[in-house]
Amino acid sequence: MKKILTWIIVVLGSLILLIYAFNIDYLLKGVRTIYLTGNNTAFISDYEYFENREIKNSIPQPWLIHKNYNSIEESENLKKLNKERKTKSFLVIKNDSIVFEKYYDGHQQTSLSNSFSVAKSIVTSLMGKAIMEGKIKGLDQPLSDYFDEYKEGLASELTVGDLASMSSGMKWKEKYYSVINITSESYFTDDLRSVILGQEIIKKPGQSFRYSSGDTQLLGMVIEKATGTTLTNYLSEKFWKPMGAENSALWQIDSEDSGMEKAYCCIASTARDFARFGKLYINKGKWNDEVILDSSFVDLSINPAFKDSPYYGYGWWLYNYEGKKVFTMNGHRGQFVISFPEENIIIVRQGDFNSKGNTDDGSGDLFQYISEGYKIANSIK
Repeated sequence: MKKILTWIIVVLGSLILLIYAFNIDYLLKGVRTIYLTGNNTAFISDYEYFENREIKNSIPQPWLIHKNYNSIEESENLKKLNKERKTKSFLVIKNDSIVFEKYYDGHQQTSLSNSFSVAKSIVTSLMGKAIMEGKIKGLDQPLSDYFDEYKEGLASELTVGDLASMSSGMKWKEKYYSVINITSESYFTDDLRSVILGQEIIKKPGQSFRYSSGDTQLLGMVIEKATGTTLTNYLSEKFWKPMGAENSALWQIDSEDSGMEKAYCCIASTARDFARFGKLYINKGKWNDEVILDSSFVDLSINPAFKDSPYYGYGWWLYNYEGKKVFTMNGHRGQFVISFPEENIIIVRQGDFNSKGNTDDGSGDLFQYISEGYKIANSIK
């Protein structure tokens, strides 16, 4: 027994030494927060295992409740989909009134859930606000104005707009289930700024769309510098409070010492409060009588940035359903905020199961949620 114990200690010690020797010590945090909790990737309640900043709300402006609220039953397909995909919340809003709202597996109206990449749409909204306030000169402002690392070579051509449209040319490989990769490192590192600034620009920026969480993280770092405050505080003051969020929310940071928000993901909030961004963009940047974003910026965001990528604008995904325009905020494990601008319909789905994808042929989860939510919205009397 002594020999076995000694062998285990030696092996574990050697592994730890190798981890530090190869500068992959972030793995230890990953094992503690993800794998030892019984998961193989990030999950919607993992904010409980990380440091967070509070996105403070102010005076709540609750959604109106339709007179026939929850009078429509879930279809058999939606019941099956929600059960198989471990849906936690499904919310349908039409003309600013909640018509359908259900929670599952112990979740409720006030339950927080990790947004994952839904946050990317919010970060581009922060950029739009910073441009509106003159803190960022515009989409064409070079990154070299903010970081010396982008003064030479291809990096010197990189602009703020390239980050928002995900066309930076950054060396980045998006992976969610591989332990040793840049995506995992950015999720678990204690110094996110250094990790991002260490990524090379290997292709000419601004030429084509390529999905990259690194782009949004770098954009968040630009916003932080330009505004002179944290992303959390800027979001709270410029959006969360004026839009009347019903609950305060949380935004994961890399560590207490560094204090950098994970800009590419990780806002923990409720279905009702995430839906507010759908309403804001449907209303072309206005919230009641207040102009929160310029309508021209909203229009830019929800139209394709590149002809060969008609499904992505500036932070928003773009689709067509039965001839109707749809724009969405999408996140890992099937987090969706779906907006029909012409019909003033918003659908929110939160869950904790790996989605089948966003294919527009009707087979992917996203289009099933679009279809089911749209049917509910148009069945209400």
